[in-house]
Parts: sequence; structure tokens; C-alpha cells
Amino acid sequence: MEFSEEKLYKKAYLLSLFTVFYNLVEGLVSMFLGYEDETLALFGFGVDSFIEVMSGIGIAIMIQRIRQNPASQKSEFEMKALKITGTAFYLLSAGLLVGIVLSLVNNHKPETTFWGVIISLISIAVMVWLMNAKKTTGEKLHSDPIISDANCTKVCVYMSVVLLVSSLIYELTGFAYADVIGAAGLIYFSVSEGKEAFEKAKGKNCDCCEHDAASKNVGFM
Repeated sequence: MEFSEEKLYKKAYLLSLFTVFYNLVEGLVSMFLGYEDETLALFGFGVDSFIEVMSGIGIAIMIQRIRQNPASQKSEFEMKALKITGTAFYLLSAGLLVGIVLSLVNNHKPETTFWGVIISLISIAVMVWLMNAKKTTGEKLHSDPIISDANCTKVCVYMSVVLLVSSLIYELTGFAYADVIGAAGLIYFSVSEGKEAFEKAKGKNCDCCEHDAASKNVGFM
């Protein structure tokens, strides 16, 4: 393996570690502020960040394995991790759905969505940079898994945009259902990522980060 290639794999590994630590901090802050302000969308966004941490750990392990043996097959650990991640996404979706129903029944409104605006703006900036860094590194390495990981990060950008729009609408207009609509948007992406994780575990082709023995793209924020 050439030094330049090893350096690129090291960069990819560091990017995956950054993904883990950033989502850990983002998740803690978002859940705390979402709970304090009774904002369902922000709280759900925080929970999603913790699921992304689980996925990010699996990605870091995968990159290490690629560095050591590019033609290696998926480990049993990775497939189990993917199933756990997929289940967590489905549980998050169910929890958000219950929250939406309760909010509608009780006609609940968040105290403020100000922090949802701030956190989503920071997240969009960070995730766009992270997505481009992963994509550039993956293209230089001709690595489908790393490029696909960049596509997974793109989903995080979409979720941040959903949080931003719903938070802005409520903060500027006081529209009663803005927070609920934002939570519904998170459900859509959570279900999609849950499905993606199970497809990767089965070895099917999908848009996220995995590969088989021939380094084909076989498919979690």
C-alpha cells in the first residue's frame, strides 16, 4: 500500500471518529434542550444523533478492516451492529409517532424552538463539510463504501434541514403544528435509514456504507 493511500485511509478513519464524537455532543445537547423546551422535533433529532453514533462506530471499524485487508468480507459483528442500528431507528420512529399523537391530543405547543434553529444551522454547516470531505477522500481511494458513507451523511443534512424549517416556522409564526410536522419529517428519514441498515445487513445493494468481498457497493444518521 502506498504512503499516500495509507494517508487517505487514515483521513477517512479520522473523519469517522469525528462523526462519532460530534453526534455524541449534538445528541446530548439536543435532547437536553428539547426536553427543557418541550420540543418534540429537537428531542427526536437528539435521539437520532445517538443512533448515528452507533453507526459511526461500525463505520470506523469497517474502515480499519479495509485498511488491513481491502478484500475482506463483512464480519458477523458488523451485520449484528447493522441490525441493532436498524431496530433503533424503527424504535425512534415509533417513539416519535407516539409523541405526535400525544401532542395532537393534548394540543401541546413547545415553549420555544429557538435552540432548534441554532443547532440545525450548526449541524447543516458541519455535516455539509463532513459529507464533502468523505466524498473527496472516497473518490481518491476509489472506495465505494467511503463514498456511500458520504451519502449517509447527506441524510443527516436533510434531517437538519427538516429541523431548521419546522423550528423557524414555529419561532416566526407560532404555527401550532410546526413542531409536529418536523417530528413527522424525522420519522420519514428514520424509517428510511432503518430499512437501509437491514438491507446492508442482508448484503443487498443500497446507498449507505458497506461492501462485499469484491468491494461492490452493498449499502445509517
